[in-house]
Amino acid sequence: MLRYETNEVTMKTRTARSSTTLRRTLLACAMSFAVVAVGACSTTEPGTGNPGGEGSTLDRIKADKKINVGFANERPYAYRENGQLVGEDPAIHGHIFNEIGGITLEPHLFEFGSLIQALNSERVDVVTAGMFITPQRCEQAAFSNPVYVATTSLLVPSGNPKGLSDYASVANGDARLAVMNGAVEVEQAKGSGVPDDRLQIVADQQAGLDAVKTGRADAFALTSISLRALAANDNSVEVADAFVPVIDGKEQVGAGAAVFRKNDTALREAFNEKLAELIQSPKWLELVEPYGFTEAERPDPGLTAEELCQG
Repeated sequence: MLRYETNEVTMKTRTARSSTTLRRTLLACAMSFAVVAVGACSTTEPGTGNPGGEGSTLDRIKADKKINVGFANERPYAYRENGQLVGEDPAIHGHIFNEIGGITLEPHLFEFGSLIQALNSERVDVVTAGMFITPQRCEQAAFSNPVYVATTSLLVPSGNPKGLSDYASVANGDARLAVMNGAVEVEQAKGSGVPDDRLQIVADQQAGLDAVKTGRADAFALTSISLRALAANDNSVEVADAFVPVIDGKEQVGAGAAVFRKNDTALREAFNEKLAELIQSPKWLELVEPYGFTEAERPDPGLTAEELCQG
C-alpha cells in the first residue's frame, strides 16, 4: 500500500513537472515569435528615425507639418523674443519650409558648440543658427548653399583704447580677445597668430559682451552684423570697422547656411531648390531687413556649399 501511494505521488509529481515544462516551452516559443514579428515590422532606417523603407526625414516633416530646429539664441540670427523664435534664420527657414509643404518650425535651444552634435543625434532635423560653412564642419554635417554672407568685426570698449581693428592688431600687441565656443572666430584668431593664452572662450554673445564691459577681455570677435545688434543702445562699447580675415594669404569668406545630417540629401536638395529662387527675389531682403541685414549680406547665387567646404 505504501509502495503504491509513493509511486502515485511520484507519477503526479512527474506529470506536474511535465506540464510546467510544456507551458514554459510554449511561452518561450510565443515570446520568440513575438520578438521576430516585432523585429520584422519595426526596423529603423539609420538617420531618419522612420521605419525602414517607409520614407525619409523630408517625408516625415511633410506628413507632420513641422520640423525640429536647433538654435543658439544669437542675435540677429535666431533668438527668442516674447516667447517666439525670431531672427534672420527663422525668417528664411520658415519661408522655405512653408514653401516646401506648409511646414512650421519647432525650436530647440542649445549652446552654439553643441548644435551639430544635437543634429547628428537626431534631437533636431536642421540647425537654424546662422552657422558658417567651414571645411571642418563639412566633415560632420551637410550644409545648404549660403543663406547670407558676412564680414567680421571686433567689439571694443567705447573709444577703442587699444586701437584694435582686426586679428593682426590683437596678435601684435597684448590684447585679450573673447571668442565664442564653437564659432569660426576661434580658429580664425589662432590662424592669425593670436596665442591661446590671450584667447578667452565664452559660451554666448552675452558672455562676450560682459567680458569686454568688465575688462576681462579687450575685444570680442564676431560677425559685424551680430555685434551691431549686440551693441545697440549700449554706450559703453562700440563696433570697430568690418574686415575680412586673411589666413595663409587667403580671404576667409563668411557664409551662413542651414545645416543638415549628411544622409538627409532629399531634404537638403529641397531646401536648396527653394533657396535659389528666394536669393534672386526681392523677398529675401524683405525677410531679413528687419534684423539689420542689407543687400551687402545677400549671397552670390553662384556661391555653393561645395566650394566653401573646400576651404
